[in-house]
Amino acid sequence: MTRRVDPYSLRLFVAAAQAGSIVRAAAQEHIAASALSRRLADLEHAFGTPLLVRSPRGIALTDAGRVVLARGLQIDEDLQALVREVQAEGEEVRGTVRLYANMSSVIGFLPERIKRFMAAYPQVRVALHEMDTKDVVRACLDDRADVGVGAEMPVPAGLDAWHFAEDALHVVMPAGHALAGQASVGFAQALDHPLIGIHQGGALDRTLHGRAQDLGRQFAPMVSVSSFDAVCRMVEAGLGIAVVPHSAAAAYAGAAHFERRPLDEPWAARSLHLYALRRSPQPRATRALIASLQG
Repeated sequence: MTRRVDPYSLRLFVAAAQAGSIVRAAAQEHIAASALSRRLADLEHAFGTPLLVRSPRGIALTDAGRVVLARGLQIDEDLQALVREVQAEGEEVRGTVRLYANMSSVIGFLPERIKRFMAAYPQVRVALHEMDTKDVVRACLDDRADVGVGAEMPVPAGLDAWHFAEDALHVVMPAGHALAGQASVGFAQALDHPLIGIHQGGALDRTLHGRAQDLGRQFAPMVSVSSFDAVCRMVEAGLGIAVVPHSAAAAYAGAAHFERRPLDEPWAARSLHLYALRRSPQPRATRALIASLQG
């Protein structure tokens, strides 16, 4: 049967072995000699073998005692290093935070906010991964992500969520397009024109398919691509128009070749949220990133 070895008793053993005397070790460790002696006896019982040879002249180590002394010194050093490391954590935020984010947040919001965070917390590394919102949320639930950013969705049990940013949907079209004379564009109007799709199966793609069905129509893009910059290149080439978040439109469709109009639908008011696995407490670096991204 394996017996538990008490770290404090191990420390007292190291002190006695180095002092060559139970009495001197007891004085150094501010403990009664009789209490220290009992601790050493308990330690020998835990190991199942004598560690010391006791005599009127003091103590000497057995072969087993020399092994325990060598390892005990290392264990004590490791414990002291652990104490210093934990204490240092109380003074400075450090470590790595795994951040999973959807495409529009990576394009439109995160670069500047991550830069601000890293300036405030230089000892923290942010490991950023771009994924669709549903995969962001799943990564948080599976503890593969410390913080997630994605489109607003019902919060699964076990997750916390916070508002991150507003990123309303816009219609991007080539300059001079028939819809460019309007202040805003309804989705039914957009469906009357050739469309460019983005990221088949993604959150925005699913939304547009569902809203088209609500109108008794089909969302059937002429071309579907995997990135917002590719969408805007297709629009620029005159292959169609596209419904994209404002962040993507501002990043990739700001030249004179494009027109941008708000999508005139109640559901176009799209919010991005932060997600994180519910923990108490959250790691300090994770808490710091969540607070910074909310600002």
